[in-house]
Amino acid sequence: MKLIGRLAVAAMITLGLGGAARAQDNTYSTLPHPGQAVYRAHCAACHDNPEQSRSPAKATLGAMSYQVLSFALTKGKMQAQAVSIGEEERGQLINYLTGRTTSTLDAWSKGMMCDARRAVVDLKGTPAVATYGFDARNTRTLTAAQTGLTKAKLGRLELAWAIAFPDVTMIRAQGAVVGNNLFLPVAEASAMYAFDLSDPMKPCLQWVYNTAGGAPLRSSPSYGVIDVPGQKGGRAVLAFSGLDSTVHVVDARTGKAIWTKNVASYSYSLTTGTPRVLKDRIIVPVSQFEIMQASNNNVPCCTNHGFVLSLEPATGQQQWRYDTMEDAKPVRDRGDGKMLMGPSGAPIWNSPVVDEARGLIYFGTGESNSPPAHRNTDALIAIHLKDGTEAWSHQATSDDIFNVGCGLDPAPGKLNCVKAPETVFRDVDFGASLILGRLKNGKDVVFAGQKSGTVWALDPDTGKVIWRRDIGTGAPNGGIHWGIAFQDDTIFVPVAVVGRPLPAGPAIDPGLQPGMYAVDANTGAIKWNYAVKPDCANGRDKKAPRCERNYGFSGAPALIDGALVQGSLDGRLFVIDAKTGSELWKFDSLRDYATLNGVPGKGGSIDAASIVGINGLVLVGSGYGMFGQAPGNVLLAFRPKP
Repeated sequence: MKLIGRLAVAAMITLGLGGAARAQDNTYSTLPHPGQAVYRAHCAACHDNPEQSRSPAKATLGAMSYQVLSFALTKGKMQAQAVSIGEEERGQLINYLTGRTTSTLDAWSKGMMCDARRAVVDLKGTPAVATYGFDARNTRTLTAAQTGLTKAKLGRLELAWAIAFPDVTMIRAQGAVVGNNLFLPVAEASAMYAFDLSDPMKPCLQWVYNTAGGAPLRSSPSYGVIDVPGQKGGRAVLAFSGLDSTVHVVDARTGKAIWTKNVASYSYSLTTGTPRVLKDRIIVPVSQFEIMQASNNNVPCCTNHGFVLSLEPATGQQQWRYDTMEDAKPVRDRGDGKMLMGPSGAPIWNSPVVDEARGLIYFGTGESNSPPAHRNTDALIAIHLKDGTEAWSHQATSDDIFNVGCGLDPAPGKLNCVKAPETVFRDVDFGASLILGRLKNGKDVVFAGQKSGTVWALDPDTGKVIWRRDIGTGAPNGGIHWGIAFQDDTIFVPVAVVGRPLPAGPAIDPGLQPGMYAVDANTGAIKWNYAVKPDCANGRDKKAPRCERNYGFSGAPALIDGALVQGSLDGRLFVIDAKTGSELWKFDSLRDYATLNGVPGKGGSIDAASIVGINGLVLVGSGYGMFGQAPGNVLLAFRPKP
């Protein structure tokens, strides 16, 4: 995904932690809690300013589990920055933030286990949601037959039930749906849950998969049936990845691990995009988060880049690897006798589309982190399924060398930063997964949404641009962020932020507003748009941080029987008619919930990708406690009113 969503969960315990630690003076010794001194010395600079630092707010950290925070500080992204914090201080810090010394993440699950009749996982039929984009073409489209929901029913929904997860601040991943089974990963719970929804009003758990060592999960799951030597009919599996860059492949019937594999190659490698399960391979996109570290002079910059792996599905053995660029080499002295390294960047945040007919895999990449800005940064790329060699690449934005904390004109002491005109410093990667759309005339087109607010249409065979449509200029929060949808020669594009005019660019059309856009897939013309408006009334300003500007559509939509189901950054859920753009229904999820499992529930921002339909229910994750957004911990189920 794009930067904002991609650095989620507990790992973003702060950039501030990476700064030089202040000496704990006598004032700190008088503080009521010893962990408060550690927080002030190492963490406050960023977590007291979450929107600027792109880190979780202090209150959000307090809602996380002891397990997740401990993992981030010892084995996760913050281990390098926390190296000067001793074990006792680390415990004091986490206790100060959370009030806990242990984690009770799954104590609730025993009470929701299915009885013997429903405990058997039934995998008959074609999966409705098999990967990030639901189907093999990533269209994010579901039918009435697949979901038990029609457009008319979606216009009269009511809350059916809520399930809450303890010590969790976000529900960032959508579940895989096979029949009446929902396979849902919860990142901060470090767990994958198999729910049976054959009785939609009485969900129960069939199995729970917990990661080794409590490593948080990261991606949505992919479902498929793999070839297994000597096993007739193959084996049904789920593939998903964790914050520690571990790929998990588990048996969909039992929840038992078949294999796990850490795929990190570089100091800041990260897996965010959903793996893709095929019968003879599993395709794994790999990103990196050097972008968050490089403004620190103590970090050698920059050496990481994205890559794609093809893994043997039964064992995890590597079949081939595609790198978005060559390994970094010394470029020039950065001013202190140490070398600036490059090229770097081109992380792969999104989930690839596999075109088995053409033998190609399509995906988008992120920005550069150091010069020279490689041609495969901010690019759309196709590689061969057979061997991973590159078929074509189209760079959408050149010279986008971007590291958090740098800017167009960085301070002289920022030794890893570069300035204009060497960089346009826009952070306009491709976070949304690409779509292989088939037009009514039979022609296939690759569609992509960029954080710049640009929709692209490319020839899948050559990568030649057919058309582009700019909907504003975008921003680090998007632009077009987590996903787009396609049906009936129309691309449905959620826009979180329209952006500002570029210094050398034209003025932005005042008619462009955050919201949903229907774009003609043949021409790029806008058919209609639904402009979402801020709502800070009735106390919502206290629940939705910066509700006057954080209210757009950032998360990926679900298109069900001609109706778009879309969440907003300020916690509202909308159903929009895909033909006309008219609002059919909406719901404010920013509230407390009584839950089926007895865990206190709280709604928050609706971001990333969590919306699916199953057996007459719309399921939505509410809560996204990153970057100053509203945390939450609930899976909400909606049903049509009688």
